[in-house]
Amino acid sequence: MWNVQIAGEDLYHIINWFYIYSFLGWLWESCYVSVKEKKLVNRGFVTGPLCTIYGFGAVIVYLILKPISGNILILYLGGVVVPTILEYVTAVLMETIFHTSWWDYSKNKYNFQGRICLGASLGWGVFSVILFYVFQPIVEGIVSLYSMATGVLLVRIVTLLYAVDFGMSFMNAMQIGEKLRNMDVIRDELYEYIQNTRLYESTEELKGRLAHYRLPEYLPEMKRRLEERVDAMVAFAGESPEEFKARQEKRVAELAERFGIAQKRLERLKAMGNIFTRRTMNAYPNMKSRAQALKERAVRKTKKYEK
Repeated sequence: MWNVQIAGEDLYHIINWFYIYSFLGWLWESCYVSVKEKKLVNRGFVTGPLCTIYGFGAVIVYLILKPISGNILILYLGGVVVPTILEYVTAVLMETIFHTSWWDYSKNKYNFQGRICLGASLGWGVFSVILFYVFQPIVEGIVSLYSMATGVLLVRIVTLLYAVDFGMSFMNAMQIGEKLRNMDVIRDELYEYIQNTRLYESTEELKGRLAHYRLPEYLPEMKRRLEERVDAMVAFAGESPEEFKARQEKRVAELAERFGIAQKRLERLKAMGNIFTRRTMNAYPNMKSRAQALKERAVRKTKKYEK
């Protein structure tokens, strides 16, 4: 088994490289985000010190691009393309499985569906060149420090621990996704109600207001707009202005309250959940449902075309 050849490399070395690169990727990602957020952040899908997308990416890039590694320019271009494809496929798979968006490049220039962007892709090219000329020799040196018997034992232990960690992280990711989808249902109900009352002049203006999980912040504005439009709408309701206003304000407040409760439940899940849930939500504070991410991207796209 361990001597099975894949693209000229045996399975034993490939798996060892995979775990080492997964650890190095976790180290890089956690340090980068910690500095950016000014607090310690444990990144990655699992709780342990492994970011397997880096492990897969590094090994796949090495195996695919090894034949052209002698030409730095071609290697760089290949390093732009291969990791970008991997990043896009990973984003689609995670959104499909968990119904949540784990990262979003839609605010970056030259992005595609918010899943990949030019800046990140160019960065992958640089990392790929560094991988071949700096990291791979170091990683191969690390693997050579211990015997194959020791390496096989370590791989089996790490794989077992990773499988348990992955299973727990998977279940908690599904739970978080469900909470986010519940918030989406309430937000969509509020959107439909406000759209019917025509408190906003355009659909895009309303979408922009409801594009984030902060609906209670807009409650005062909604009440103000309702006040301004009472006279224009009351004729269609067959009520006095006071009755119409009171009924509409009550409805808006009820929906906002329901959303607030759902939001508090999500925060409580973050504060009181198990170590896997807390770690995931702290690592990805901007996580959102897949449907919500698609709506935000649509709003940004519309605004871009309007300019």
